[in-house]
Amino acid sequence: MTRVDPARVTGAAEGATDDAVTVAGRGVRPEPAGAVAASLLFAGRALLKMLRLPEQMLDVVAIPILFTLMFTYLFGGAVAGSTGEYLHYLLPGTMVMTVLVITMYTGVAINTDLTSGVADRFRTLPVWSGAPVAGAVAADVVRYGVASCLVLVVGLLMGYRPAGDVVDVVAAVGLVCLFAVGVGWAFIALALILRTPSGIFSVGTIVVFPLTFLSNTFVDPATVPGWLRAVVDHNPVSHLVSAVRAVMDGHGATADTSFALVVALGLTLVLAPVAMALHRRRA
Repeated sequence: MTRVDPARVTGAAEGATDDAVTVAGRGVRPEPAGAVAASLLFAGRALLKMLRLPEQMLDVVAIPILFTLMFTYLFGGAVAGSTGEYLHYLLPGTMVMTVLVITMYTGVAINTDLTSGVADRFRTLPVWSGAPVAGAVAADVVRYGVASCLVLVVGLLMGYRPAGDVVDVVAAVGLVCLFAVGVGWAFIALALILRTPSGIFSVGTIVVFPLTFLSNTFVDPATVPGWLRAVVDHNPVSHLVSAVRAVMDGHGATADTSFALVVALGLTLVLAPVAMALHRRRA
């Protein structure tokens, strides 16, 4: 048996360690990702999940498209006299409904990470603690835009033609996305309070669908009873839908546009700090 010299082994180990330190950057630890970089990384994660599991978004996209088709061809003639006129009235509303329904999925995704234990792994990473939330919001802006464009494409195939130009249409989609960001913060806060993703769906359904149906999305408020018209007129979704119709028809900003912007910014300024504080407590 060959006798091993301990001094030689120790020297070889020290030499290997020195080489590893040199390769790793001469012992300099890389700086952790900043808040913006980490948020964008988590946004990419959220979008990648959506691409790999598109069936999770099937109901969100299919319901507004079915509503647009059914309401236009079944009730268009009775409500507006012709399917073409009713489609022009209906499509901005279904676009708003589509995006508002998607806002629930922000809270569902965050709550799923919390209940599955994935969020515990995120806390061990040397990144800004709010990056998972900020990244989810950034990814949702992309989803809002994609969903709005999908509804618009379906409308164009059905014969919808906005009176405004491309800039007006883009501005209308941007207004819808901005409003949805404000609503999305509410579902993020709920995700950090409620215990299950199904609970968020239940609360979201109770809130989003009445807000959508008790608005001017499907019918002119002038045709409803007086007491119900008061509810419709004070519904923020009604102001948003009216603003989107006006902008897409080239009428520019109106009082409804200002109202929708104030509500969107107000929701964000109030609920974003609350959601971040709740996330820090959970962390």
